[in-house]
Amino acid sequence: ELVKDLASTFRTRIELRQIGIRDEAKMMGGLGVCGRKFCCANFLSDFVQVSIKMAKEQNFSLNSAKVSGACGRLMCCLRYEHETYEDAIRRTPPQGSTVSTKDGVGTVVETKPLAGEIKVKFSDGDKDTVKAFKCSDVKVLSRPNRKNTKSDDDGEGAED
Repeated sequence: ELVKDLASTFRTRIELRQIGIRDEAKMMGGLGVCGRKFCCANFLSDFVQVSIKMAKEQNFSLNSAKVSGACGRLMCCLRYEHETYEDAIRRTPPQGSTVSTKDGVGTVVETKPLAGEIKVKFSDGDKDTVKAFKCSDVKVLSRPNRKNTKSDDDGEGAED
């Protein structure tokens, strides 16, 4: 009915199309939480599926306000960065791994995959110390059992 009224008023052919919420955000533009232009408005040409698993793997808070973009859906950058993050995780020894460093043998207690860094705990009697190392400066001696790790890696990588 609306289309007919508009067509008769403007004496031209009128088409109404429904657009998605992501398309609207792309057309309107704006800045994301990172301070840059929306990925969808800047360089993404098509919208691919983004899952909450991607947010988990990137150690994002699962608070919906923090992982949602301006459109209310999961942020497109989660998908955009996913492949890079997976590659970095493969090259990083998971928490619980036993590694050999220049300071001795210790256990990985924290990982920073994108920075390529890990924190290793050394136990010396009743005293524990934690030191940071580049992944390239350590040799993995053993990995934790798959049941005890959050990572779904294939066991390859981190040994340089």
